[in-house]
Amino acid sequence: MEVKLLENERIDDLQFEGLKLIQSTDGFCFGIDAVLLSNFCKIKKNSRVIDLGTGTGIIPVLLAGKSNAKEIYGIEIQDEVAEMAKRSIKLNDLEDRVKIINADLKDVTDIFEKYSFDVVTSNPPYMHSKGLINENDKKAISRHSIKCDVEDVIRAASDLLKPNGRFFMVNRPNRLVDMMYFGRKYKLEAKFIRFVHSRETKAPKLILVEYVKHAKAEAKIMDPLYIYDDENKYTQDIIEVYEKKSVEVR
Repeated sequence: MEVKLLENERIDDLQFEGLKLIQSTDGFCFGIDAVLLSNFCKIKKNSRVIDLGTGTGIIPVLLAGKSNAKEIYGIEIQDEVAEMAKRSIKLNDLEDRVKIINADLKDVTDIFEKYSFDVVTSNPPYMHSKGLINENDKKAISRHSIKCDVEDVIRAASDLLKPNGRFFMVNRPNRLVDMMYFGRKYKLEAKFIRFVHSRETKAPKLILVEYVKHAKAEAKIMDPLYIYDDENKYTQDIIEVYEKKSVEVR
């Protein structure tokens, strides 16, 4: 389906099932973290899914292509970015399954009934909102905890999830303590943790965490995921992530 592109916008081919995404040439664009999170998810058929802080809608679009989720929502606080995501949904003919909501995730229970989702995902801003940051800057809002912080995201996820529902988050390793502390505070127990390294000789740059609501306290540290090999090419593990066709589980 054709959609109107605004000035400084482009259409990127996601190289999967013909899916595409509209992105701004001068705004924040999705990175490998969103792709890794999408493929880290586990989604049952006919699930109800919501992505908190969806940005351009990359995660809902990929999850729509990689699962048979019945409903997928993306919450985005920035008006222009949410509008762009809506056009991406239209571009991919996903309007019957995917909806973008322009709202603050801190108000999400005013929009949706509590405990009504099977899966929640989030790729939240990583950086602390310290120093002089323009609160109207789209890139700053996407990267810094200006409009929400880790606790806000985890609280919202807990409010939305059914008992035994799953929450998948990607963040920086330096937020790990906050992620574990607030997860347990809001009854979300970390069950699987995977560190992502740029290469074997480097410290981890990202962390993927799967939480389960009201689960017992027992976490599994998964094998590390390395992005590049010694020849600066994608590792086989990363290639398999990009080529993964489905995140559906029984």
